[in-house]
Amino acid sequence: MRYNDELMRYQEEAEEQFDDYDGGLMTHDGYDDEFEEYEEEGDFDDDGYVDESYGDEFEDEDYDDYRASGRTKRIDPNDRTLTIVVQNTSDQAHKAFLFGANRELPQNDGVTVTVEESSHKEVREESKANPFKIRGVKYSVSSPLQFDNVLKIINRTASGSNTTQVWQPRNASSPQNFNGLLVDSEDFEFFATGQNSIEFTIDAKTKCVFTFTVRARTNMGNLLEGNNVAELSKVPRTTGLPQIDLLRRRQGAYRPRPKRRAIRTRRVVRKARPRKVIPTSRLKPRR
Repeated sequence: MRYNDELMRYQEEAEEQFDDYDGGLMTHDGYDDEFEEYEEEGDFDDDGYVDESYGDEFEDEDYDDYRASGRTKRIDPNDRTLTIVVQNTSDQAHKAFLFGANRELPQNDGVTVTVEESSHKEVREESKANPFKIRGVKYSVSSPLQFDNVLKIINRTASGSNTTQVWQPRNASSPQNFNGLLVDSEDFEFFATGQNSIEFTIDAKTKCVFTFTVRARTNMGNLLEGNNVAELSKVPRTTGLPQIDLLRRRQGAYRPRPKRRAIRTRRVVRKARPRKVIPTSRLKPRR
């Protein structure tokens, strides 16, 4: 019986000093509320450390602004090409209009604009709902004199602002420009929105083919999945020259470079637990 009494005294002393056994870790009175407050704020994890680690981010040219909550999806390599064919069957030179969904300018007589992947109307409507960015174009013509006509990139807003930029095809530099009927420009850039349009003069009895490369676009449906609204393309443009394409893929010039992860940890410093002095009157003398 005296052994049972001694065990009961030890149990009572333990219950007086410790009131919680949380996952095998004994905590002192008054400290539970402090840790519960941190857990509610989400600053501490189960191990008592602060982990302010940043997710993997890609540093690719000027696409850092797309960093946001959620994962950024990639554009399917087979779904990033836009081929627009412009043909003038009349005996006179006319202006042709590409994109420009807000203005919806009609084409002149004899000028037809077709999109091989879909239709020009569908491309215009999509540019209003989901704008996309074009980076790079292959421009082929049936007559080399067509390259003398510049392309005008017009940005017109509903409030009356009108901005015009000029792109000269003959100024494009590329190792693929050895064909007199083809111009390849990797630096050509155009934001396809409802406000932007491309205007140029097409000569009589001339056919032009634009092969645009979509580098980034928006997809509002990604918000429903909690992902980034932007979609990017990480695949390099094919130049048609094996010595260049193979070199780019081997060097990884267009592969995403992961940034260094900044991890900050902070250990929770627990306060010293005061030792409780057991009265000598409660100690049983040894025999």
